[in-house]
Amino acid sequence: MGVNNAANGGFLLFLFIPGLWALLVLVWVAVGVLTGSRPLLHAFALVVTLLAVVWCVITVFWDGATTPSCPSGVPPWWPRFIPAPGF
Repeated sequence: MGVNNAANGGFLLFLFIPGLWALLVLVWVAVGVLTGSRPLLHAFALVVTLLAVVWCVITVFWDGATTPSCPSGVPPWWPRFIPAPGF
């Protein structure tokens, strides 16, 4: 915990970002191995997998606070068909 964004810079730079890159590379390789040499299926599977990873990251790191404050805790631009994290 720090008082500003620079306080967490070391954690982000040396641990989180390399860990995230490693996770994304593993996902990329796993999807490539599972789909083989079918380029259309490969591209679709990568898009779906990366969207799932992004949704998981939002779910883990979004504390529910929005700026400006939303009455329901969900921004008005958030698509209704995607479950909002924490709800």
